[in-house]
Amino acid sequence: MEPEVSPAEPAVSPVKSEASPAEPAVSSVEPEVLPMKSEMSPVEPGVRSTEPRVSPVEPEDEDFWAPFLAYRPGDRRAERLRAHAREDAKRGQRHPPRRAAALSRDEIVRTAIAVADAEGAEAVNMRRIARELGSGTMSLYWHVASKDELLDMMIDAIVGDAQAPESSGDWRADLRAGACTTRDALHRHQWAVNFMSTRPPAGPKMLRNLERSLGALDGLGLDKATALTILMAVGTYVLGAVLREQQEANSERYMAELFGDVPEAEKQAVIQEFVQRIRTSGHFPRMVAMLDEGVDPDAAETRDERFEFGLDCLLDGIAARLPAHTPRTD
Repeated sequence: MEPEVSPAEPAVSPVKSEASPAEPAVSSVEPEVLPMKSEMSPVEPGVRSTEPRVSPVEPEDEDFWAPFLAYRPGDRRAERLRAHAREDAKRGQRHPPRRAAALSRDEIVRTAIAVADAEGAEAVNMRRIARELGSGTMSLYWHVASKDELLDMMIDAIVGDAQAPESSGDWRADLRAGACTTRDALHRHQWAVNFMSTRPPAGPKMLRNLERSLGALDGLGLDKATALTILMAVGTYVLGAVLREQQEANSERYMAELFGDVPEAEKQAVIQEFVQRIRTSGHFPRMVAMLDEGVDPDAAETRDERFEFGLDCLLDGIAARLPAHTPRTD
């Protein structure tokens, strides 16, 4: 049974960049610093980051969400709460109740990400996040208008955690560092890759990353369309590589579960019998040569090397297509 909506806990739609007189403002009650934040030193070219960068979910980001998101199907519960908010505003109530004021948008989003990391994005709903925070579900609606908006904020927060570096003057090093930090962030949040394909790339942190990445290509004599195409090529490579790497890791887990109760000798016998069929068929001479050299195309210990090889090949190709004279301007 759906919980009764209390008029003491109205919600404010974060889609609007400014609060109307009929709706209470929220941003003034959110704490500026949360204990979950951390800083991360810039990523050196060629070095994979090991410490996550955490970018706060800030109220001022509201100004930079794509306007078409306001036209998504509404959350009926949030709409009822906003109706209560208008009534409360008429009576002079301009601030959220104490329980709602104790929360922040950043805390809500980070908690939702933690749930998704542990159990998948499908485990995220407003009741579950409220329970994790020890709060009433309705208190969340002071900060987030609906589950859809929460999911958008989660993806944008992950994009912010993979923040593109400030331009160093070395376009190749900057794009390489950005690709590596993005890969790391997507592996920390493995649910995000498939989930991102279902949501529009419309968040404020995405815009900031795009602006920074375009800055890395300043002074190369490129028209803007070509610069954007270069960034898209690098981003597409990273997404494809992460999908492939996650497929490899999932295959390892599947095989471990499948052979979990099988003695090692029996497992090896099954594998060797299959390999022998490949060898004797005569259809796969190149694969047999690869097996003879002991090459494992899915080996976990070579994933970083394989990723960096492909990335360097892509950057080499981009460099070959740059205008002959590409002086940088300060």
